[in-house]
Amino acid sequence: QVQFVESGGGLVQPGGSLRLSCAFSGRVLHGSTMAWYRQAPGKEREFVAAVYWRGQTSYTASVKDRFTISRDNGKNTVYLEMNDLKPEDAAVYNCNTYPRPQLVWGQGTEVTVSS
Repeated sequence: QVQFVESGGGLVQPGGSLRLSCAFSGRVLHGSTMAWYRQAPGKEREFVAAVYWRGQTSYTASVKDRFTISRDNGKNTVYLEMNDLKPEDAAVYNCNTYPRPQLVWGQGTEVTVSS
């Protein structure tokens, strides 16, 4: 059974930082490329960053050089370190597999960027 549990979101001022975590479980996820996605109010869910099994990473252009994705394969956990946050980064963040997400999604963790 696939499960994702995201945490670490919150309210932060512009320019601030947050670290998101996602604990995932499910045999089908072993070895999968994992990614963070986000959905802002009134917008479609979008890809943010991906980390491959051996640690290679890719990012959407708007977060490159500000966000860092990483994973701990022993803990089945993926992280997203977010720096220099901007109001446009505000969204609900979810993790899932990449490039094809599982049908199951976690509850997500909300990031609010406001002064």
